[in-house]
Amino acid sequence: MLTATLLTLSLAVTGTAAPALSEPHKKDIAMRLVSSAENSSLDWKAQYGYIEDIKDERGYTAGIIGFCSGTGDMLELVELYAKRKPGNVLAKYLPALRKVDGTDSHAGLDPTFTKDWKTAAKDPVFQRAQNDERDRVYFDPAVNRAEKDGLRALGQFVYYDAMVMHGPGGDKLSFGGIRKAALAKAKSPAQGGDEVAYLNAFLDARKAAMKAEEAHEDTTRVDTMQRVFLRNGNLDLEPPLKWKVYGDSYTIKS
Repeated sequence: MLTATLLTLSLAVTGTAAPALSEPHKKDIAMRLVSSAENSSLDWKAQYGYIEDIKDERGYTAGIIGFCSGTGDMLELVELYAKRKPGNVLAKYLPALRKVDGTDSHAGLDPTFTKDWKTAAKDPVFQRAQNDERDRVYFDPAVNRAEKDGLRALGQFVYYDAMVMHGPGGDKLSFGGIRKAALAKAKSPAQGGDEVAYLNAFLDARKAAMKAEEAHEDTTRVDTMQRVFLRNGNLDLEPPLKWKVYGDSYTIKS
């Protein structure tokens, strides 16, 4: 009888737990939120072919989460694509991508790389490669770290968006440095701290990192998106969601 009662209680708790950001619908919401900031569109699946130099000293920025020719993640993506589909339209750029890694140079890429990227973006194999690299480098590490810190879906998204923009490194302008600065101001929920207070500390540290880089100094994706959800107490990132980025208004109804 006691066992049955415990099982009932366990099922009740499980049934009321809000889904993590890795739940498919929540993950799609996260991608639409990032796309609103990165591409001024909720249609994140239309961004496989996006590519431009946004003058942030990272070379070309492209794809669904902004893989960069100057930061190594674009190189790893194209290497994965070449492994899965040898001789693809981007494979010939691998030597150039290796040479420009760590710089903002377009040497060996211009003038045809952007056109060939858009061609590759129509290939389901390349689309899957983008999805997989997004998960391996950014999404899964962000969600796993957030869960260890005791954060719910909003906090998991806050980590993910920061990792996409700043990279997963440990210096003061990367995700690791931002998190370190936040922990110096507030305890995480896993440490017994208040979740809202900790997320405010993280967003403060995130804004400081953004303002330190000219290309990222507009902090509206924090001020009029993430901070709005936090002020509303929407720690589970439940629709409907309303926010603004760079003055544009967006809504996710369900």
